[in-house]
Amino acid sequence: MTTLRNLPSIESLLQTEITAHLITRFGRPLTLDALRQALDDIRTRFKLDPETALPSNEWILTQAESTLAGWTAQTLLPVINATGVILHTNLGRAPMSEATIRAMDAVSRGYSNLEFDLETGKRGSRLTHAESLLRKLTGAESALVVNNCASAVLLTLSALANKKRVVIARSQLVEIGGGFRVPDVMKQSGAKLVEVGTTNKVRLSDYQTELEEPAALVLRAHRSNFRIVGFTDEPEFEKIVEVAHNAGVPVADDLGSGALYDTAKYGFSHEPTVQESLQAGADLVMFSGDKLLGGPQAGIVLGKKDLLERIKKHPLARAVRTDKSCLAGLSATLTHYLKDEAEREIPILKMMSLTLKQVRGRAEAWRDELGQGNVVEGRSTVGGGSLPDESIPTNLLELQVNSADKFLLALRKNNPPIVARTENDKVLLDPRTVLPEQEGALLVGLKNLLRA
Repeated sequence: MTTLRNLPSIESLLQTEITAHLITRFGRPLTLDALRQALDDIRTRFKLDPETALPSNEWILTQAESTLAGWTAQTLLPVINATGVILHTNLGRAPMSEATIRAMDAVSRGYSNLEFDLETGKRGSRLTHAESLLRKLTGAESALVVNNCASAVLLTLSALANKKRVVIARSQLVEIGGGFRVPDVMKQSGAKLVEVGTTNKVRLSDYQTELEEPAALVLRAHRSNFRIVGFTDEPEFEKIVEVAHNAGVPVADDLGSGALYDTAKYGFSHEPTVQESLQAGADLVMFSGDKLLGGPQAGIVLGKKDLLERIKKHPLARAVRTDKSCLAGLSATLTHYLKDEAEREIPILKMMSLTLKQVRGRAEAWRDELGQGNVVEGRSTVGGGSLPDESIPTNLLELQVNSADKFLLALRKNNPPIVARTENDKVLLDPRTVLPEQEGALLVGLKNLLRA
């Protein structure tokens, strides 16, 4: 009669050659955990059904190996983005330039002068890295880099407006990705939210009325992820700044996307640039590093030196500070702009500037290599909470398959995973967002799946 006493002991399993290989690959403690789990699972099943045959030692070791592989598998993987969404938030937003990657790799491999002054040999400040580049590019008096734009806004409000009034238009009380809302961020900072105007109509007089009482800031939150159309009205930013300054109140502008170039040149509508905000008189501007700027995830605050000094000294500044790899990557990305080579080096700008002829040529080359499919017209979008409802013409490779949903799942399970889209039960792949160095892997994956 088979009983649980017939199960092998952990000690006997450890003596096998297979287990020795597992220990070499995964380490002894983790291998022991996997073996114990495999035996525990067998005991559980046997108690539920005593007629169950006990598995062989080889089966137990195979289960342990599978468990170990699952425990140690990387969950964050590089993927091929064939969706045509340039700043795909779910796919990590902006791919970075080669120089940016090299800079991040260089400071990560060993030690760096993150907080060390090489001139004096004494303690330095991480706040200086990237600041001079930001000042040179934008003309701002001072700058600070934190870990994302939401942190930049929270820190600014906490440092300058805790328990004080902050005036903002109702039309700008936006919600960004992940359910984060501007009113909630303002509440968390301790600022007192003062709403002016209505959802669709905001007048200059609304600001003037509320600024008759003392206020710490006037905040503009750029609607970078949606638009209000129809019966609407809102004063020009320059006029809001003028009214605020006449009342002795500084203006902070949350741009979100952080464009340094005019997006209209790529066929999109005009997105307010950082330089334009400063020229309009904004005292502080906050924006992201990983959206239209095209660098690593970061939040940037720049503007008047006296206000930045207060922000830099706030205790929260340490909690939201960024690390050495981000500062190195951001500096490299900013250097592209400074050297007037951004459109040649930064991937998202290269994607946006691709001509329709170039995109079509790639799609046709894919079709010819695969020996099937059609090249059809389509649209590429920016995404990432930038330029809502904006798109530019593109050409797509259209594949007719038995089940588009099943084929998309198979693409996602490919190594590397390929993310595409479907329309009318056809699979669509947009060359605009596929990096040139990924084309080989894309075509190999497609060939294997189409043969299957």
